[in-house]
Amino acid sequence: MGASQAIERPVYAGTETQQYLTFSLSDEMFAVGIQRVREIIEYSNVTTVPMMPRFVRGVINLRGSVVPVIDLAARFGREASSIHRRTCIVVIEIENDGLEQELGVIVDAVSEVLDIPEREIEAAPSFGARIRADFISGMGKVDGRFVILLDVDRVLAVEEMAGLAKLADSGVGSV
Repeated sequence: MGASQAIERPVYAGTETQQYLTFSLSDEMFAVGIQRVREIIEYSNVTTVPMMPRFVRGVINLRGSVVPVIDLAARFGREASSIHRRTCIVVIEIENDGLEQELGVIVDAVSEVLDIPEREIEAAPSFGARIRADFISGMGKVDGRFVILLDVDRVLAVEEMAGLAKLADSGVGSV
């Protein structure tokens, strides 16, 4: 990425437009607000950390910083992601106790950055999704299909994930 350039956004009558990074996980399309995405890197050199829940794949060294890597499929209660040629780690910034923290999430493939006007975003469904409803901030309509907009602060809630790790350590429930 070279010099910084202003991004021109299309103008929609009376609505705001947000940009989202879209990616695939299994056969579903998800998106996160581009303002939360720090970078996208090729999957490699993930160091396993013992005694972590199954959705914590390990950590990476990102320019001298230790960044935890979360297997998004496993976080959603699915099978762990299998790594292939297009697998990426999307580094996302979340807020934890007033501090910003970077976490990597494993995705099958990054698709594109889309402009989605607010008028094309519907409320999260209360049922029918294959992930927890509180993980979904909305459903974006793009070219006649839906893209699941993730609430990254809930999906990557450090306190909840730590609580799940404690449950796994105690042998209570499954993570």
